[in-house]
Amino acid sequence: MKAVVHHRFGGPEVLELVDLPDPKTHLDSVLVRIKAAAVNPADIGMRAGVLADIVDTYFPAVPGWDVAGIVERPGLGTPEFAVGDEVIGYVRNEVQHRHGAYAEKVAADVRTLARKPSTMSWAEAAALPLAGLTAYQAINALRITKDETLLVHGAAGAVGSLAAQIARSRGAHVLGTANPADHDYLRSLGVDPVTGPIPITDAVLDTAGRGALTGTPPGPRVASVAEFTLPGVTPVFVRMNQDDLRALVDLAETGSLTIRVAKTFPLAEAAQAQQAVADGHTRGKIVLDVS
Repeated sequence: MKAVVHHRFGGPEVLELVDLPDPKTHLDSVLVRIKAAAVNPADIGMRAGVLADIVDTYFPAVPGWDVAGIVERPGLGTPEFAVGDEVIGYVRNEVQHRHGAYAEKVAADVRTLARKPSTMSWAEAAALPLAGLTAYQAINALRITKDETLLVHGAAGAVGSLAAQIARSRGAHVLGTANPADHDYLRSLGVDPVTGPIPITDAVLDTAGRGALTGTPPGPRVASVAEFTLPGVTPVFVRMNQDDLRALVDLAETGSLTIRVAKTFPLAEAAQAQQAVADGHTRGKIVLDVS
């Protein structure tokens, strides 16, 4: 199979397209033929060796955690999925970095997979797992309930926009900060853009960092996916949870959840795709088209 790998830590120039053997499947994993793989800032950090002191990396390493594809071969102990099933997955290995989603195929533990939302394209579906799980778990951490008001900093970003939609699905009123160019996008999601002083709300979610919580009035429950050491702020670290992933699929199926894709790149242009994410000028997710 074709795969993008890096043989050492470094910049985007270390990524190369190579031929690798098809992955092997264990009893409780399935072989997925990948149609699309999202590119995340975490991929860039892993490539650069940011987590080398805490995560074992085995070269050549294939980046990528977000995947959408078709089950090509089930494992011996995987009654959950059959050949031809369309799936999405968050295929991060908790203890090592080696076999990722920038490839034509990946062997995925069935506990990392869920059915692909029929309402989403391959690119949209691939963009959902990491950002969606982060958003869903942040809203859970804030205990958002009906008729509460939530302020989302960075509400036009992938995590922020998904969190806003999840909160609205629970009956909350959502306010959002974003670049003025994205205010119409926020309104399309049912989010009221904040254009003046930061209002008093029941809860605040920071997905932007860079001092976004400065000036927040006292009192609300506060969580952040960007700032992890601020007093009184609940840090949110994404964790694979199959029930949460299935809940995201259900929201997408009912039309309560959409995700914006800025651009797709072919697999061979993974380095350019990562650079586009690093530059930070895109409005929406960057996705590799592996089909």
